[in-house]
Amino acid sequence: MKKNTHAGLRTLGALKALNFFMADMQAGIGPFLGIFLLSKGWQSGPIGTVMSLGGVAGMLMTTPAGAVIDSTNHKRRFVILPGIFTVIASALILLSQNFWVVSLSQVATAIAGAAIGPAVVGITLGIVKQKGFNRQNGLNQAFNHAGNVAGAALSGYLGLKWGMTAIVLLAALFGVLTIISVLMIPADSIDNKAARGMKSDAEQDEKASGLSTLLKCKPLLILAAALACFHLGNGALLPLYGMAAASKMQENAYMFVALTVIIAQIVMILASIAGMKIAEKNGYWMIMLVSFLSLPLRGFIASQMIGEVGLYPVQILDGIGAGLQSVAVPGLVAHILNGTGRINIGQGAVMTVQGVGAALSPAIGGWIAQQMGYSSAFLILGSIAVISIALWLINAKTMKKNVRPPKPAQSPLKIKILHFSG
Repeated sequence: MKKNTHAGLRTLGALKALNFFMADMQAGIGPFLGIFLLSKGWQSGPIGTVMSLGGVAGMLMTTPAGAVIDSTNHKRRFVILPGIFTVIASALILLSQNFWVVSLSQVATAIAGAAIGPAVVGITLGIVKQKGFNRQNGLNQAFNHAGNVAGAALSGYLGLKWGMTAIVLLAALFGVLTIISVLMIPADSIDNKAARGMKSDAEQDEKASGLSTLLKCKPLLILAAALACFHLGNGALLPLYGMAAASKMQENAYMFVALTVIIAQIVMILASIAGMKIAEKNGYWMIMLVSFLSLPLRGFIASQMIGEVGLYPVQILDGIGAGLQSVAVPGLVAHILNGTGRINIGQGAVMTVQGVGAALSPAIGGWIAQQMGYSSAFLILGSIAVISIALWLINAKTMKKNVRPPKPAQSPLKIKILHFSG
């Protein structure tokens, strides 16, 4: 029993390491792409367009990726292969800053990344099962945000010293460490039926589709629509804010963008842990409402305070919104679809609808900024979240009824020991 317990703890340790290292591998050059292209003579409109092309590609791939992850017994591969392709795609922009080369890089990165999120959710569910998921997902997100802090700090320093090439090499290093981490998770520690939210005695239904899963489930549809509106406003705000401020401080541009990421991610660590604890007692409804409320305030502050002074409140609010959602959204989908065997398809479907907003946001925000200025763009983007708030409040009764997670039957330590001792 002691040997199995230690093996279980090592597996959970590898899962945390996976979430830590995959953060910079996924983000890679993303936060720094805007200022890199600005330095090459690009304007905000075309920059937003190439980011949106990547967003659309990722959006189209998330539901099929979720379906494949539900059906496969080799979930670790969907972290390893996307990791390799993400690093290769990021390196393309070093070879050429031609519009179509940069667009291809963004599309390839988005397609590769579409599988990683659902794959890690499935691996986590397969290891800790439904009752342990809320707590473990909160810990996963805390480690993921910590990885983003480390990656952004190192990227900012390396970018300042040696430029974009060093940032790409750092993402490659994190990619290698991600692959090592996921290989340290034994394949037999992942219960593939639990990983897709299926009861142990149920038969697999491979005909399930993301669209039908979404349309037949009202709470899931409400969640997806509210997230789409939120990300339509949120998606462009950080890169635009970084470009707006960086245009005023050319010498410190890389460090400024790194600082925007670091501040937000530190707050996300705290927000994800707080969200995990609140969800255990009160469910997810209020957590999501607070996350939606953060965006209009963030947009207003960004419009009034472009520069170092505004950096802190703008990114603290980003950290609150994103940190709470990083815990609440996977937990909501896993809870709503528990027992259906379609959790990862559902995750993919929600991410697809959410991705519609996130994909359109950079193009819309970029052209608004180019035509009307950054301040107007921030106000307009922030106000879009009012639709999310209205949807959440109007459907409060339905959502409160459906989004309370199951109470853990035992302490987290007991769950780990019992699971890995058989």
